Amino acid sequence: MRCPFCGEPDTRVIDSRVGDDGCSIKRRRECPSCNSRYNTQETTDLSYPRVVKSNNSRESFSQNKIIKSVHIALEKRQASAESIDKTIQNIFNKCLTYQEKEIPSQKIGEFVMQELLLLDTVAYIRYASVYLSFRDIDAFKKMVENLKEDLSPEMKKLQRKLLDEE
Repeated sequence: MRCPFCGEPDTRVIDSRVGDDGCSIKRRRECPSCNSRYNTQETTDLSYPRVVKSNNSRESFSQNKIIKSVHIALEKRQASAESIDKTIQNIFNKCLTYQEKEIPSQKIGEFVMQELLLLDTVAYIRYASVYLSFRDIDAFKKMVENLKEDLSPEMKKLQRKLLDEE
């Protein structure tokens, strides 16, 4: 790393620590030429694919759109902040590891639905109702019935009862 003060090409690392975010490394450096000290931060350089929308327009990947939609789907649900963060990170990881340079917005929607289904079926239904834009109540009812049949015993235990059974 070149010294920002004198331009010396060789500097020495004095100390390295994991960054506050847990995903970066902070380094304390010293220049042997001018004896200046400064900090650097090393992070991974990840790039998301461009998003191809349903009308074939293209836009940059937006983490905020995914975060917002997941939070809306989970509003007033009892999911922990840790589980929500993990769900969002799983969605981001699936998008990052997508093999193409462009990703259809429908694929991102599928990733979100897959992760919400694992976290909370009500949030999944909320998201699906907007994402799949049902034409009528029968299509919505069919989706809920299919979901009810396909739930594993573990998932059934995780879901809270909507109404107390008497």
